[in-house]
Amino acid sequence: MIAFPSAVRLSARDLAQIAVFAALIVALGLPGQLNIGTSGVPITLQSMGIMLAGAILGARKGCLSVLVVIALSMAGLPILAGGRSGLTAIVSPTAGYLIGWIPAVIVIGLLTKVLMPRYNVVAGIGINIIGGLVVMYACGVVGLVWRADLSLNAAIATNFLYLPGDLVKAVVTALVAAQVHRSYPGLITPFRSKRVPFAEPAGQPA
Repeated sequence: MIAFPSAVRLSARDLAQIAVFAALIVALGLPGQLNIGTSGVPITLQSMGIMLAGAILGARKGCLSVLVVIALSMAGLPILAGGRSGLTAIVSPTAGYLIGWIPAVIVIGLLTKVLMPRYNVVAGIGINIIGGLVVMYACGVVGLVWRADLSLNAAIATNFLYLPGDLVKAVVTALVAAQVHRSYPGLITPFRSKRVPFAEPAGQPA
């Protein structure tokens, strides 16, 4: 039997949360996708699922839920928006956005951890923008330059079409995360730990 370090062990509750958010990401792809312009980059709700996973579960569990979805899609299941599989997406111009899910959820999770134990909506919106837009767009731009043979400026400009909708997703995610963390505290363990008050040595004057 292989014994894993306690730092990487997952409880039944952790596994359930990972499964629920993996299912949520898949479900957010069911409405399909909307294509705007000629870049081939679709508008989907699954990017909001990535933000929610990071903002509610944190970096580790959020990343695992994303990896579950990617692994299932790479196995050929049509669970990405538009009924695509990971095998189709990874060879398309949007490959960078799919790969970008992983660093995006990690960045959102780690930065959200800094806020805990009290989640702040305004700061949360900023964090979702950093991870869900800046990080994911950066990965997407690399994919567009590589797969679609676009110039760097053209690839960056492509994202402007999706900016308003993604900003709305960042706001909605922060509002949902605030309510969830208020109702279910402890989903993300804060970086800060309680300090033990300094105790004077016995026999010394206070």
